[in-house]
Amino acid sequence: MKYRQGHLGRVLVVKIEHGDDLLNELRQLAVKEKLSAAVLFLIGALKKASLVAGPQEDVIPPSPVWHSFDDAHEIVGIGTLFTDQNQQPVIHLHAAAGRADDCRAGCIRGDTETYLVVEVIILEILGSGAMRKLDAITGMDMLGF
Repeated sequence: MKYRQGHLGRVLVVKIEHGDDLLNELRQLAVKEKLSAAVLFLIGALKKASLVAGPQEDVIPPSPVWHSFDDAHEIVGIGTLFTDQNQQPVIHLHAAAGRADDCRAGCIRGDTETYLVVEVIILEILGSGAMRKLDAITGMDMLGF
């Protein structure tokens, strides 16, 4: 285990509107507000999204199981935002997405489309030195210091 201590900075209350690309809007906001580390809390609905719902097998590097939808699903999620070596924001967002009796959980990736609204609370983290670094074994941007 590795960890660093930080402290809370700004709190941003965000409304992602109908038709907006959730992940793209959050990345643009991070650049505009110069966010380099944050935790994200989300509630709302998406009309379109793809998520990784686990690995095909429990091996490293993982081969992802993809699930996509293109009809409105309620979501609740939590994520992190850390910049990479190029100072670009990388969002790691896990959410549960459900419609009627179908509910999936996983890592939201790719293009997303908001249905009605997604409300996001962003808590900025200052002074931790946390960032995303490419991990040679997994091929993924992983948390580092």
